[in-house]
Amino acid sequence: MITLASDFGSPYPAAMKGVIRRHTDAELIDVAHDLPRGDPRAAAFWLRFVLPEFPPAVHCAVIDPGVGTDRDALVVRAGSHVLVAPDNGLAMPPARALAGEKKGKEEAMEGVGEAMGGEETAIEAFVVDVDEPASETFHGRDVFAPTAARIRVALDGAPAEATPGEVSEVLTSMDDLSPATDPVDLVLPEPSVERDDAGDPVAVEGEVLAIDRFGNVVTNVPGELIRGRDWVRINEDLTPVAETFGAVDPGERLVTVGSHGYVECDVNDGRGDGAFDLRPGDSVRIVADNVSL
Repeated sequence: MITLASDFGSPYPAAMKGVIRRHTDAELIDVAHDLPRGDPRAAAFWLRFVLPEFPPAVHCAVIDPGVGTDRDALVVRAGSHVLVAPDNGLAMPPARALAGEKKGKEEAMEGVGEAMGGEETAIEAFVVDVDEPASETFHGRDVFAPTAARIRVALDGAPAEATPGEVSEVLTSMDDLSPATDPVDLVLPEPSVERDDAGDPVAVEGEVLAIDRFGNVVTNVPGELIRGRDWVRINEDLTPVAETFGAVDPGERLVTVGSHGYVECDVNDGRGDGAFDLRPGDSVRIVADNVSL
């Protein structure tokens, strides 16, 4: 299959599908086309969360604020998966997750290995030799979609359950791909954890990674750092910790652990971004509190 992800909205993804269909009848699956506009980091977070759910596939992801500049078009092999994306770091967090899936989903979601290459991460990167595109503003149609299609066609000769080595051989044999010497990496920020003498976390300095369409504020703070707490202070405001939205009244704030495994600042039947006054990139300080429910 080929998956498609972008910040294009509509109708631009349809043009990408048309290009792909001219080359292959592979199954096409839309991951999302409303990813945060021009924000490779937020998009990389969501793709790192979603793509490990797929069997091996060609993933075409285009969040490309540098379209038309001299940035490269990149192909990244991650295990038996292949990602096609602009060389702005977008592909690297999901690639680390995909390459780590053999170690178990929980570890994979943490992005096993922060360095490219080597046996642990099993990541290879290639630069696409790009012909003169028809447009300098729509490389999704003119560069990335046809590249994804060519890779899918080239993989047709590989076994149905191709090993990473077999996928690597296919990519290495393609005339329009050459090894990338210094692809842009993107590492999602890690929180800073303060611990007491017993080693228990008492405060965390984190950052907002993304806000979903419900207004839920997703931080980079791992959920295990608040598990077992009844209350925490979010930037000094006392807030209950709950496993479900329904644990608090409609309109009330809460802190919970999202399905991605990270701490969220939310509102039951409301928007957490407004209630907590947080935006992507904002800092978040979470402090344990002794108050009990």
